[in-house]
Amino acid sequence: MENTPLYDALTAFAARDPLRMHMPGHKGKSLPGLGSLAAIDFTELPPTGNLFDGGGAIGEAEALWAEALHMDSCLFLTGGSTQGVLAALTLACQPGDRVLLDRGSHRSAYNALALLDLKPVYLDRPWLAQAGVTGPVSPERVEELLESNPEIKALCITSPTYYGVLSDLPALAKIMHRHGGVLVVDGAHGAHLPFLGDYGLNAADLLVVSAHKTLPAPGQTALLFSNGTFSHAGLRRAASIYGSSSPSYPMMAALDLCRAHMLEGGADAYRKTVEEVARLRNTFPALTEEVAPLDPTRLVVCAPDGYAAQDALEGRNVWPEMADGGHVVFIPTCADSRSDFARLEEALRQVDLGPCPGYPAPPEPPEMALTPRQALFAPRQSLPLEQAEGQVAACQVAPYPPGVPVIAPGERVDKKSIAYLKQIGYNTLEDVSVAVL
Repeated sequence: MENTPLYDALTAFAARDPLRMHMPGHKGKSLPGLGSLAAIDFTELPPTGNLFDGGGAIGEAEALWAEALHMDSCLFLTGGSTQGVLAALTLACQPGDRVLLDRGSHRSAYNALALLDLKPVYLDRPWLAQAGVTGPVSPERVEELLESNPEIKALCITSPTYYGVLSDLPALAKIMHRHGGVLVVDGAHGAHLPFLGDYGLNAADLLVVSAHKTLPAPGQTALLFSNGTFSHAGLRRAASIYGSSSPSYPMMAALDLCRAHMLEGGADAYRKTVEEVARLRNTFPALTEEVAPLDPTRLVVCAPDGYAAQDALEGRNVWPEMADGGHVVFIPTCADSRSDFARLEEALRQVDLGPCPGYPAPPEPPEMALTPRQALFAPRQSLPLEQAEGQVAACQVAPYPPGVPVIAPGERVDKKSIAYLKQIGYNTLEDVSVAVL
């Protein structure tokens, strides 16, 4: 059996029947509806260790994760990949720095811009018109932007995307290192890839993955990895700024158990998932490797009306991750059985699928009138989007998921962006926050 040092330490300590005159308040007794989970829910004690002090059983468990992903250091996160992205950009940048940011970044990266007063240079992605999604980050485009903005020392991108699109991380890392910078990768949707033998993520200097998104782990469990430049002490320091000083021990133990499970049999189960997804991609209209490098487990089917297809599936008690005007996105994992895939296939046969309609490329970003920090912390008011033309956005205006902003905080709401949002089916009657200047 795989080594699980943190889980073993917690269960061994619980077996001693300690008198718990400390947090948490349940004292190791059964939680309503959650049974024995309370037994391994401790606070920071010598036998249980301290996440942000390093070492001990937690450190041993983190080191095993780093080894599994071929990285130098790993830190457990109980605040999701959001905590990891905030910590990674804190390490990669100094307040006030200019950063090259993938326009398709998660909103946590945009919040980091405001919290750290970073100045973004937005990195556009090529539009794949036939597929109706953005493609991989272009190394040539990154090189071009670095040449024209030599003060940039960090690049932050998302790979894989919500649609499973993968970028060439080794190529991007080489470019950044040649320019004296670092590569930060939000790989929230890619925690499973190394267990399939794909170690492209370890080209990142700082990497964030969500265990809970694609591995058998509970919500909010995530991991922050580093290679070379950034020490484990640095990871702990930055993540402690954004994480609770009382992180959940059951969540950390779940990360320990998750890794052991993946090495014992979960990876084999994931390879079967790859086979099932390949079969479904060949059976139904779907994104394939012909349009872009893809996560082999992400299933994105195409439809004349993605929202209608999503509604039809939900009416059959099949719940996709998300939809847009021309796609429905599913996240199959190693937890899905053959019968689950058979059920999904039967449901897909009952809905209207077909080529993605002429889905438009996002417009050019609007004018930036305020910095992200000024926008986030400005006094604000709410207005219907169609009444906000000319105002400065104090928040992201983006269909969520996937959360790619059409209008980013600090940008001026313009006519073309409103028209685009209306065209893709965004609820333009929804109020948006704008800065009161």
